[in-house]
Amino acid sequence: MTQIIVGENEGIESALRRFKKKIQKAGLLADIRRCQYHETAGEKRKRKAENAKRRGRFRRRDV
Repeated sequence: MTQIIVGENEGIESALRRFKKKIQKAGLLADIRRCQYHETAGEKRKRKAENAKRRGRFRRRDV
């Protein structure tokens, strides 16, 4: 569960921005969107291929 501690003088906008950033970094929104609808076999293959391509780019860049 993602939590943030709001400071005394911190505005709600900045706290909400930090919360959204934490949620995004944890990958919760992507997981919710992925599980929200039925995914066909073709869509699943396409998503996995895109993820593999992204991982490959990261690996080539670090070398």
